[in-house]
Amino acid sequence: MMVLDHTANTSLLPRRTWRGLRASLIIAGAAMIAALSASACWIASLGPVPLGEGLKYSTAVLDRDGKLLRAYTTAEGRWRLAARSEDIDPRFLDLLFAYEDKRFRTHHGVDPLALARAVAQLGTHGRIVSGASTLTMQVARLLEPRTERSLAAKLRQIVRAIEMERLLSKEEILALYLSLAPYGGNLEGVRAASLAYFGKEPRRLTLGEAALLVALPQSPERQRPDRSSDGARHARDRVLDRAAAAGLIAADEITRAREEPVAQGRKPMPMLAPHAADALVAAAPERDVHRLTIDAALQRNLQELARERARALGPDISVAIVAVENASAEVLARVGSADYFDSRRAGQVDMTAAVRSPGSTLKPFIYGLGFEDGLIHPDTLIEDRPVRFGTYAPENFDLTFQGTVTVRRALQFSLNVPAVAVLDKVGSSRFTARLAQAGAALVLPQGEVPGLAMGLGGVGVKLIDLVGLYAGLARLGTTVPLIEEVRVGEAQPTPRRLLDPVAAWYVGNILLGTPPPENAAAGRVAFKTGTSYGYRDAWAIGFDGKRTIGVWVGRPDGAPVPGLIGRTAAAPILFDAFARIAKAPAPLATAPNGALLAAIGKLPPPLQNFRPGRLAGENGEPQPRIMFPPDGARLELASDETGKPDPIAVKVAGGAGPLTVLVNGLPLDDSSGRHTLFFQPKGPGFVRFTVMDARGATDSVLVRLQ
Repeated sequence: MMVLDHTANTSLLPRRTWRGLRASLIIAGAAMIAALSASACWIASLGPVPLGEGLKYSTAVLDRDGKLLRAYTTAEGRWRLAARSEDIDPRFLDLLFAYEDKRFRTHHGVDPLALARAVAQLGTHGRIVSGASTLTMQVARLLEPRTERSLAAKLRQIVRAIEMERLLSKEEILALYLSLAPYGGNLEGVRAASLAYFGKEPRRLTLGEAALLVALPQSPERQRPDRSSDGARHARDRVLDRAAAAGLIAADEITRAREEPVAQGRKPMPMLAPHAADALVAAAPERDVHRLTIDAALQRNLQELARERARALGPDISVAIVAVENASAEVLARVGSADYFDSRRAGQVDMTAAVRSPGSTLKPFIYGLGFEDGLIHPDTLIEDRPVRFGTYAPENFDLTFQGTVTVRRALQFSLNVPAVAVLDKVGSSRFTARLAQAGAALVLPQGEVPGLAMGLGGVGVKLIDLVGLYAGLARLGTTVPLIEEVRVGEAQPTPRRLLDPVAAWYVGNILLGTPPPENAAAGRVAFKTGTSYGYRDAWAIGFDGKRTIGVWVGRPDGAPVPGLIGRTAAAPILFDAFARIAKAPAPLATAPNGALLAAIGKLPPPLQNFRPGRLAGENGEPQPRIMFPPDGARLELASDETGKPDPIAVKVAGGAGPLTVLVNGLPLDDSSGRHTLFFQPKGPGFVRFTVMDARGATDSVLVRLQ
């Protein structure tokens, strides 16, 4: 009988099993290593993960508070505006997370639960029911657009999403989605979509609007509201249904959101201050964001005002407006034309920077120099009669003369002969140089030299420069370069001299009393109008204690417009502009030290009448001259033991007595008839000495005490 050895077989079986298991493990490990190596090679072949660092956004021009004035498409013609979560209505974000990615804040690029659900649905239905794409995966797809919908493409998104989550914060990933999500056509990002479909920034959205913006990126071309309002409505309602099922929004709010109408088309992108924006972008094309000092609300109001008034004035008429803050010299609004897109009005030509004839708008500065030189006072009597200056014989606009008037009335009623007479005294070349020194270069016809005709508009000037000069009057005689771009940390520009404070205040006080246009209140805005030769340009420029506004009306091509007058065409626009800025204009500055407030009979005799025909040197009498101190001198102040400055000697020669010496426009005590007198300074600063004889002949010097 045979006996089998079970012991040998029992020990042999585990050994064989172990060998097979070990071989299987080795094969599996090798396969895993090979798979991991292949995966690593494949991932490495993908290259660096795109993080949007080289992405080009639409160039944006912002106002002083960061509001969008104008945007430009990218080089590819896309509207792509950068957006951050703090720029978006919170309800949009709530709906976005509920609809697209519930666990966005907690996952690491891939949502395992959503991925498992998608795989299960694929196995159950035999087709893709949900894609399980997180917002991070969608950003990866937007940065690396896929050409096909495949497993390899999905794996690529998963890898890229995990890589992104390691390198970017959640807020940075969300910002990329908000800026790149497709919304149909050339719209990318929620800001561009909100502006195009709703005409507003996405900071304040209705529930229906927010739901529509969440839905559109799912199928932007098929659901875009400008092509399929029904498709857009169905997509919006799906988002609302999901929010209702999640208990995110109250039922009554969902009902109201469903009843909201869906946008039927696209609205134009913001187009505020287009001329200023064009100039800024052209000067620095490498920058994506520019910021102007302009106030968006005021700019919009004044653009609408210009458009309305231009339409009323005629199809070829344009209107330009500039508004400036006096204290800071910042440009608050700049309307270059009545309508940027109106080719008949040459809308893309910036008329705020065009050189045009100023009409009578330079007259205030002529009188200002006369006040500064001590030639005249606002209540000085001056003649408005026919007179000839060589071959030049100025006439008034209405071809009449008013006889003897005060300087105040002559300026308020824009009489031509008195202005030319004062310009003849102060000197055309000096007048030109002073305005250029203050920042407004006057453009003379080719081959011409400064002459008396420039006082009535025979010269070229820009509206922006004129506004700067009038702002200098409001600042009591100093101008600064107008500021149009917000630049943090830059030093304030150095003030430039326009007029002495007293002279500037005299001019402002006179212009405050100019009769306003019909239906406007008097005594609230200091303003001056002007009409160029041939009715080509109508002007109105005015200021209150806070702002200066300038208005130009005319044809950009320079053709005459019969009946176009500053007082009737431009002045009403000026007063309407002030009304749109504030309920009530701010009061002007108070009278500075040295202002002489006196009636005609109380003025020094030489200031009572202006006699341009009585020239110095007649009948052999020498012209009065200030021998000491010389013009432009710098005098060191000496002081006694109490610290009080010592008097300064003022020496005068020539002139027909009695002589009157003015210090900063005020008569020096007991100066009549004396050729040497003493002035008691109060301290360092600029002082103007003026001597005037009985015939009205004058001499003036400006010295600095230090």
